[in-house]
Amino acid sequence: MNYRAYGLTLNSSVSIAALNPDSSQHTQHDVVVHIGEEPLWTASAMEEPPSILPTGRGSAPERGQFSLASRGPNFFELRYGDGTHFLVDREGKRVWGRPGPNLTTEDALVYLVGPVMGFVLRSRGRLALHASAVAIAGAAVAFVGSAGSGKSTTAAALALRGWPVVCEDICSLTEARHGSRVFPAYPRVCLWPDSVSFLFASFEALPLIVTGWEKRYLPLDGSQANFADAPLPLAAIYVLAERSEEPSAPAIEPLSAREATLELVQNTYMNWLIDRNQRAAEFDGIVRLVLATKCFRVTPSADPSRVGDMAALLESHALSHLSAEGSSYARGTGRLNV
Repeated sequence: MNYRAYGLTLNSSVSIAALNPDSSQHTQHDVVVHIGEEPLWTASAMEEPPSILPTGRGSAPERGQFSLASRGPNFFELRYGDGTHFLVDREGKRVWGRPGPNLTTEDALVYLVGPVMGFVLRSRGRLALHASAVAIAGAAVAFVGSAGSGKSTTAAALALRGWPVVCEDICSLTEARHGSRVFPAYPRVCLWPDSVSFLFASFEALPLIVTGWEKRYLPLDGSQANFADAPLPLAAIYVLAERSEEPSAPAIEPLSAREATLELVQNTYMNWLIDRNQRAAEFDGIVRLVLATKCFRVTPSADPSRVGDMAALLESHALSHLSAEGSSYARGTGRLNV
């Protein structure tokens, strides 16, 4: 089965419900995925002794976090706290995974479409930010922040206002002639129960990502919200700051190029993985990104009931910024009218 995510074509041995099928007839794929049954290449990987690599998470991770080891010069091994296990080749072209004890293929796929694909992007040298992005009037607007900063909640709130979501949590970028482009990830926004409660009447208003998990998801299938399924130019970056008790929050202020660079360096995906030369190349890429893209700091309100106010503020601010660039826009279509 063929899929497309993060700008990569995937061929998978199992169905991946979180991804839209790719109907194009590819004979070559960027990433080949096996879940469960072991392909032949895994045997040579497992013959190599593991060498634990630093992740800042320790060697005995909790569920949802992983330990990382190299298996010889050509493979990486990711082991999650619930026993789920992945192997990825160094070039990010082959992935094998197996769910932990008493878990299902669907449990393993939760990890695959998120952090494992983030790891694949890193292995392939792709710049990826800890960010969500929505399509506002034909351009991508990204919301950058660490875990728990509200990236996905912000994307969901804007989706419910009519703007298609491009990605959540992992924002895959590539440099283009006049700036950067953002690649679509998968057609859902994953949310913790309290975030669902902020947006809906009950945390049970949305389905569970998988039975037994706490997180739920907003489907981007057109029923309540939409998915931007094509790459888009990146028009603006909003860095999510700490929540504030001040009555002025939510608020938006411009970031200088220096401030924005420092923020983005801290919020690239899996930035502990890269070596010195890769880090230098990434820094240069971030500088080019910042120089080509307007960046702002957003101070959210500490009052969760004001998430709608922040979405309205971001919508108005982004439209004003995009309008100043000299184009006209159609609300909620995700397409640019020039």
